[in-house]
Amino acid sequence: MDYKFSLIGKRIPRIDSIKKAIGKALYTGDIKLPGMLYGRILRSPFPHARIRRIETQKAKRLLGVKSIITSVDTPKIKFGLSIEDELPLTDKKVRFIGDEVAAVAAFDEDTAEEALDLIQVEYEEISAVFNMEEALQPNAPKLHESADRNIAFRTFITRGDIEVGFRETDYISEEEFYTPLVHTAPIEPLCCVAQFDTDGRLTLWAPLQEVGRSIFPLAKALSLPLEKIRIIQPTIGGGFGGKNGIQPFHVISALLAKKAGSPVRLVNNRQEEMEVNRPAVPMKIWSRIGVKRDGRIIAKETKILADNGAYSGHGPPITIAAAVRFDSVYRQKNLKTEATLVYTNNIPTGAYRGYGATQIAFALESHLDIIAREIGIDPLDLRLRNATQTGDISVHGWNITSSGLVDCLKSVAKASKWGHRRKAKEDHGIGIACSIHICGLKSPTKIRGSTATVEIKKDGRVLIISGEGEIGQGANTVFSQIVAEELCLPLESIELSSLDTDKTPLSLGAFSSRVTVIGGNAVLIAASDAKKQLLDVAASLLGEKPGNLRLRKGMIQFGKHYRRSVSIGDVAGEAASRGAPIVGKGTYDTGLDLPDKNTLYGDIASSYSFAAHIAEVEVNRKTGVVNVLRLFCAHDIGMAINPMACEGQIEGGVAQGIGYALFEELKREKGKILNPSFTDYKIMRALDVPDIKCILVETNDPVGPYGAKGLGEEVTVPVAPAISNAIFDAIGVRVRQLPITPEKILYELTRK
Repeated sequence: MDYKFSLIGKRIPRIDSIKKAIGKALYTGDIKLPGMLYGRILRSPFPHARIRRIETQKAKRLLGVKSIITSVDTPKIKFGLSIEDELPLTDKKVRFIGDEVAAVAAFDEDTAEEALDLIQVEYEEISAVFNMEEALQPNAPKLHESADRNIAFRTFITRGDIEVGFRETDYISEEEFYTPLVHTAPIEPLCCVAQFDTDGRLTLWAPLQEVGRSIFPLAKALSLPLEKIRIIQPTIGGGFGGKNGIQPFHVISALLAKKAGSPVRLVNNRQEEMEVNRPAVPMKIWSRIGVKRDGRIIAKETKILADNGAYSGHGPPITIAAAVRFDSVYRQKNLKTEATLVYTNNIPTGAYRGYGATQIAFALESHLDIIAREIGIDPLDLRLRNATQTGDISVHGWNITSSGLVDCLKSVAKASKWGHRRKAKEDHGIGIACSIHICGLKSPTKIRGSTATVEIKKDGRVLIISGEGEIGQGANTVFSQIVAEELCLPLESIELSSLDTDKTPLSLGAFSSRVTVIGGNAVLIAASDAKKQLLDVAASLLGEKPGNLRLRKGMIQFGKHYRRSVSIGDVAGEAASRGAPIVGKGTYDTGLDLPDKNTLYGDIASSYSFAAHIAEVEVNRKTGVVNVLRLFCAHDIGMAINPMACEGQIEGGVAQGIGYALFEELKREKGKILNPSFTDYKIMRALDVPDIKCILVETNDPVGPYGAKGLGEEVTVPVAPAISNAIFDAIGVRVRQLPITPEKILYELTRK
């Protein structure tokens, strides 16, 4: 049996941490190419207007301007993730404040900015609509001719018999909640560098979360064949959903570079980032829930109204996620859901950590807390009574291969002293909330699963080539641990290739908490394949059978006392000299069909993770200020390949969730963002973060590598409802609209 370094389950610092700490990591903003120009985008000042004329001659005459583009310089091909409703530069009318109208490339940023001021656009303002309910009215201004009543997407879901279910209940409750426009707020804004070579081939350097999938919409928008596009992912300065996919921004940089004949760098300033980079989808959520006296959920009806903004992007799949994802937290049979995504003249919305689950969790977990209190059941007991368990087939047909939800609930209850701490002090409260998240979304795209290679060099170093990408979540460290474990090598021997579509396999990338499960399995298979090749070659060198050999600290050994051995590097060198270098290959596909596109019934992911959070708060009745004292966070992570990384994900996600709960919101008036800076848009700082107790619940899922599940998105989901429920426990009032500001608390106290 091989000697094990036991790197799996060890607290290992991230392998890229030193490079980032000393400023050696290469971000997109650090890229400087010979002859590089600087791009700027001219954006609409109106939320809805027809474009009558664009005059660029004055701007073209400005010294230092190299190229100017408008819609006439584009292929005018619409693109989009699920609904193709967007052009890189709008041709006939603008649909939100910030819509892209023209772009400039110049020798420096100041000249490019000056050129924007010289471009004259004649607009004809038309009526705009900013409210979702008003947008649905028959006489509302129409954003897209193809959308009836401004409905971008709608889905209806039924399971069981909702009417019978409600007749069988002992108690029925109706509530309505609202989640706001919230920015992903990465420190690094949208940025990219585009360059065409002499053969007309595009190279795009961009901090995209999903590089492989991005090639397809980019190729379509530019009217280029796939083989004419190369995307390279530099170090990413935060994503959280805001860098999930191609936007007009990326297409414009390529169009500028093509017309100028020079590389072009395009970077949002902070104001632009807050005004145009896609924030979370705001949702109004109404729910009616029926339960038995013992708290068992019998029937649930939900209506979701989601603000798409001017263009779709991730809006439709996020709406689907909100409609179905949270229903599998608890056992239930009868439900009815209607979810409608509405075009408005607001900023287009998009992915945000949790991908629809963050919004629906606030509504439904708050509602369950209300029900528990009204029927006289402990909120913890209500959740334990309904919790999804290992082996369940959920109401949407999800095969729950492992569930640690009950253990999560019991763990946080014990850690927080739930029974003793509730109402222990005046104006102190404690609240609980749960969540589920998918691990490894099955994709409807041309890319399925994940592919990786593990190449062993003749000096003993190992190179991992994967198409998944590191976006700050620690994927490269996890992949290195997996390979080091399989090959019994020190972590220092492992290297990873940077993400480059010319050199790395096309994979879906970092979203839906899929990288550890899907990408990790591919890396594990590749490492096992490399190991087999190693042992086969070593066996021929040592004159022994492969089964009699073992790996240990960079050596392949034979014999009782391992007197005969050969180094892994020598074996790799021998293999290369024979014309067959050791390159392990691994492909992992879920092998599962997608859910039915009409009913949405069926497994959507390889596995599912669960979590339970308890928040403890103190509320000042005079000022309405909420002080989050501590959070207890239990996460079913299958197997903690790197507990330190898991805790880091939880702590970061909780910090983001606190901001979502208490103060983050993009304020807007008639489509204009009023707080487009970190001065006015507050995010959590290190000194703001309360005590966070991380509890890792290991269920050893049969799907993931070594039993691991994903973690990166779910960590944010239960935070807001746990805090909201704790506030009610403290002062007896409930704010149903996020963020829960002091003003809203004081208003509710006056109504009490």
